[in-house]
Amino acid sequence: MSFVTGGSFPASIIPSQKRMLLENNFLEFNTGAGNDFAQQYLPELYEAEVERYGNRTLSGFLRMVGAEMPMTSDQVIWSEQNRLHISYKGLQQNISGGPVYIITPDISAPNTANNIAVRKGQTVLLSDNATGLITAKVHVTEVFKGQNGGGGAADDGGDVALSFSCSPYGTDTLPAQLLNTTGVNLFVYGSEFKKGTDGMTGSIEPSFTQFSNRPVIIKDKYQINGSDTAQIGCVEVAT
Repeated sequence: MSFVTGGSFPASIIPSQKRMLLENNFLEFNTGAGNDFAQQYLPELYEAEVERYGNRTLSGFLRMVGAEMPMTSDQVIWSEQNRLHISYKGLQQNISGGPVYIITPDISAPNTANNIAVRKGQTVLLSDNATGLITAKVHVTEVFKGQNGGGGAADDGGDVALSFSCSPYGTDTLPAQLLNTTGVNLFVYGSEFKKGTDGMTGSIEPSFTQFSNRPVIIKDKYQINGSDTAQIGCVEVAT
């Protein structure tokens, strides 16, 4: 259902095929023009509505959920720990090989790193850069010091790694859209090891980003004649 507020009261209702949250599903009582909440008819309900749900503005929402924080300083500085999930946008080299494939992630901008953080035993999701709809899950079998599988195997968490080999899950081949192109993104979503084998020996240390915020002081001034103060009110005219 949605409300039609063409200046008449009460607001008429039109049916909807699906139950959805739309802009016209809500009553507004803080906008002046187009006001569809009857303060003048139900003042007690109006006060109860505001007390429970706020005045439907952003500041009112923050006040109701307790997100407001009084402070006396002129600046607030805080830091947030970056995500531990590993992802790379684009490849440096095309995916080659099969059924064991060699992948060289692009560590230039926007990734900006000296080596890849992918390690042996991790599970990786590959997707095409264009749509993200062509996907494949692979298991990392080895990590190498050089690009495209060169330089020999890299120690787990020790040597600088630039590429890795992997095997697809459930098949021996990757989708054709992921081959012979550098437009492939990858995301590390987990790990898998055989029973009785050693796990990862290295670790990944996340960095943090520092933010700062300053309060905004808003000042304004309104002036009105004393003889007009008794005539201030809100008038709703039905058309």
